[in-house]
Amino acid sequence: MKNSFNKKKVVAGTTIALGLLIPQAPPSVTYADVMDQDIVKLRILETTDIHVNLANYDYYQDMETHKYGLVKTASLIKQARAESKNSLLFDNGDLLQGNPLGDYVAKVDPLQPGEIHPVYKAMNLLDYDAANIGNHEFNYGLDFLDTSLSGSTFPYINANVFIDDGNSDPNDDQNYFQPYLILDREVVDEDGETHTIKVGVIGFVPPQIMQWDKAHLEGKVIAKDMVETANEFVPRMKAEGADIIVAIPHSGIGSVTDDGMEENATYDLSKVDGIDTILFGHSHSTFPSPSYEGIEGVDIKKGTINGVPSVMPGYWGSHLGLVDLELEHKDGQWTVVNSQTSTRGIADKDGNPLVSRDEEVFHAIEEDHNHTVDWVRSAVGETTSPINSYFAQVKDDPSIQVVTNAQKWYVEKYIQGTEYEGIPVLSAGAPFKAGTRGDASYYTDIPAGEIAIKNVADLYLYPNTLQAVLVDGAQVKEWLEMSAGQFNQIDTGTSEEQPLVNGAFRSYNFDVIDGVTYEIDVTKPARYHTDGKLANEDSHRIKNLTFEGKPMDPEQKFIVATNNYRASGGGHFPGIDGSNIIIQAPDENRNVIINYIMEKGTINPEADGNWNFAPIRGDVNVVFETSPKARQYIKDARTYKYIGTEDSGFAKYSIKFKQSDAVNPGQEKKESRNFRTNFIANVAKSFHFLK
Repeated sequence: MKNSFNKKKVVAGTTIALGLLIPQAPPSVTYADVMDQDIVKLRILETTDIHVNLANYDYYQDMETHKYGLVKTASLIKQARAESKNSLLFDNGDLLQGNPLGDYVAKVDPLQPGEIHPVYKAMNLLDYDAANIGNHEFNYGLDFLDTSLSGSTFPYINANVFIDDGNSDPNDDQNYFQPYLILDREVVDEDGETHTIKVGVIGFVPPQIMQWDKAHLEGKVIAKDMVETANEFVPRMKAEGADIIVAIPHSGIGSVTDDGMEENATYDLSKVDGIDTILFGHSHSTFPSPSYEGIEGVDIKKGTINGVPSVMPGYWGSHLGLVDLELEHKDGQWTVVNSQTSTRGIADKDGNPLVSRDEEVFHAIEEDHNHTVDWVRSAVGETTSPINSYFAQVKDDPSIQVVTNAQKWYVEKYIQGTEYEGIPVLSAGAPFKAGTRGDASYYTDIPAGEIAIKNVADLYLYPNTLQAVLVDGAQVKEWLEMSAGQFNQIDTGTSEEQPLVNGAFRSYNFDVIDGVTYEIDVTKPARYHTDGKLANEDSHRIKNLTFEGKPMDPEQKFIVATNNYRASGGGHFPGIDGSNIIIQAPDENRNVIINYIMEKGTINPEADGNWNFAPIRGDVNVVFETSPKARQYIKDARTYKYIGTEDSGFAKYSIKFKQSDAVNPGQEKKESRNFRTNFIANVAKSFHFLK
């Protein structure tokens, strides 16, 4: 610690002792001079949601990219460190899964005990101080996670995952990971003198991991609420001497209300007494940014949430997060007296590189990268027409059709000879790459011809396993009602421009269910909120739902092929909560697609058009955004029209709906009654004929 004696007092005392009473003008001093303040400027750096994007390489397009890659972020890290006397570096998880390199290491050439995972070959060179566990770390199971973490030279933390020992007493629960660390770090103050600061670091993960990776985690671990856990551990960290506390939640900001067990709890964590700064992630966004303007308690200029300096640096290594703290040592304590947070990107808004890749880091993972490139280039079959997802959010789409066809094929074979044989199989799929997270290049685009593994990985991004649920017709309808929440309500009484797609609705929750036909009436309000809670009880967007050409029987049983995320409750779909799973296949959905294509040899991915928008009354001006490349795939110029490309990189298109006949509400109800009456009469006639 710094010697606390006052230099100015020593000089004055020496002068008097020598008897040199020299008249002097009153000295010009500041309050800081008198107090001899100890001011330390500490820079805290964060990476998050790397998702194995180590090289600046797009494995799906098989080409180099300037938009992401830790080899580029590494250059930003070194620049930021060089600018500061004192710095710390942390990672916030979602590191081990997310691209073909992650799958190669986990599945194709599995990591063996004693081997170092490529992510740590790279990150160990960057001298991280500590890291947090993200939800995707659990995707390959705990054994793989433990083997991977053993190759890290820096420590890991997580406070809200506990060992499931079957004990019902929560006070006896033991953490699966080390819950927090207190790092002793030497820092240099603005006078050039050295101090030791104790930096407490604590990490959290969404408790929803117990749903998302139920197959890997059930019976082994449990997850608790992040805020509740913080309130338990932060006082302990203070009691153990932490001067400042850095919270690292793998969690988005969330809402201003705390309902408990939140997936996105950063806002709530900012209210926990004792937390000095927050490094967050999970939402694949940047903070501070205008996207979060207007939220109560959020200052996007300073980068604070309820006064707590906070940062979120994008995803895939696109940005580096910086929290610049000014600490004052006073009365034996360190206090944050000023702060500023920011992010730095590896490319500008047009995709032009701002830094070169770090060759040392790239060389460390080059061999693993090359093996992955060779693997993803290997062929599995052919497609007779292009497969892309440019229109996946506004029409039935080939990129979803391929997935649902493969899942249905798999489940129908799986149930042969079982009690479920003969029950109709439906299949649910959603667009994973549909401009997600505001990236205008983030679409599937596979040309006609040979299909390689890289193309299948592009179709299905996640290492989900195939599962199936047993439901009835009524549940199928509610499933589709939840999916239909992707669309904004269209007002037929205005000619003003109206966006069709609700940007707050995740595209991976827009399930299309193949095997039935239906229409979506976007003039009705959404029946469900995005959290699955009923929003408008009397509203029904799903119209004319049929199975095999007949109106859906609410009581008929169906098997719906899907993935482990959805089947276990992911996405908050009503009635789909893990209780009605009948198939937990060992195969990943991606491998199911690969095997399907290999068996077929050549596939025709044309969408079967099983869903459409219901006709609406009125000439409305409805638009949606997708890639400028979508323009070349417009086949129906009467329905879709290119308007122009925007500064964001997305292009705006208009969509024209089929016109319905003008019907007043009373007439609509009468026609509905007549339909039911006629339907019953026809069924009766058919039954009489069969007799």
